[in-house]
Amino acid sequence: MVSEATADPSSIIKELGEPTEAGVFPIYNDDDLTIINFIWAPYMTLLPHNHNMFAVIGIYGGREDNVFWRRIGDGAGNNGSPDLEAAGADSMGPGQVATMGKDIIHSVANPLPKLTSAIHVYGGIFFEPPIPRSQWNHETLVHEPWDMDQTRATFREAGIRYEAGVAAGV
Repeated sequence: MVSEATADPSSIIKELGEPTEAGVFPIYNDDDLTIINFIWAPYMTLLPHNHNMFAVIGIYGGREDNVFWRRIGDGAGNNGSPDLEAAGADSMGPGQVATMGKDIIHSVANPLPKLTSAIHVYGGIFFEPPIPRSQWNHETLVHEPWDMDQTRATFREAGIRYEAGVAAGV
């Protein structure tokens, strides 16, 4: 389904509109499935996080770079030691789809000077999941509880920077 949809990005744009701002835009949400239209601001990054559910990501504009992480040590961040190490990476462009298992930890970046747009499908409740999710500090890679408000703030702040650049003609 995601492969078919992202194979023709113009059909998604016709249905959802041309992306004009960064954000997290829910399309569908119930106990078993969440579909989100993610619009990434230029050069935006999202810290390492897990989902505790499968995810299917399809890009319909721009590029999404993922770094995949694996847990190391006891995962408790003792003495400020990192809880993760990089384990791989993938870069996706329009029409490309990635499937992630429920145990995947990844961080995301838009490496381009323009918006990136992607449909994400999750196998469960994304916004208020019954199983607590995790995120890891970008700098220290120490574990902390996942915070959807922080995620929304990251998109909002990146969007403000993007809009300021557009207004300034950059």
